[in-house]
Amino acid sequence: MRHGLANKKLNRTSEHRKALLKNMLNSLIKYEQIKTTLPKAKFLKPQADKIITLGKKDTLQTTKKLVSQLQDIKSANKVKKTLSKRYQKRMGGYTRIIKAGFRYGDNAPMAIIEFVDRDIQAKKIDVKKKEAASDASKKEEKKLASA
Repeated sequence: MRHGLANKKLNRTSEHRKALLKNMLNSLIKYEQIKTTLPKAKFLKPQADKIITLGKKDTLQTTKKLVSQLQDIKSANKVKKTLSKRYQKRMGGYTRIIKAGFRYGDNAPMAIIEFVDRDIQAKKIDVKKKEAASDASKKEEKKLASA
């Protein structure tokens, strides 16, 4: 029996669950809003809040712990420099979950998890890179077609 065990298993092994959590945390920190299933969002919310609370303490130990948990220096720096300053006066509740209907294929409940007072421009970080890559590929196709 699972008496008193806090986290959901999400039908995954422990290694897969840890990797899933780390990747979702990094994506949430990078884009400040992600769309996922409702159980995954509920699993991610307390961990994201703990990461922001950890980032608010400005010590070397917390920085090392952030890098250890996120495995990404860019995400750890964003937590330390941007997000912790944004939520300095907030005592908790840094994320919110918004229900977003059901997925078409398997009817799974979907949700959007985002930071409260998020930066709307953060969602467009990789859009510029994708557009530049598609423009470069179009130019190469024109060169090959004209040759």
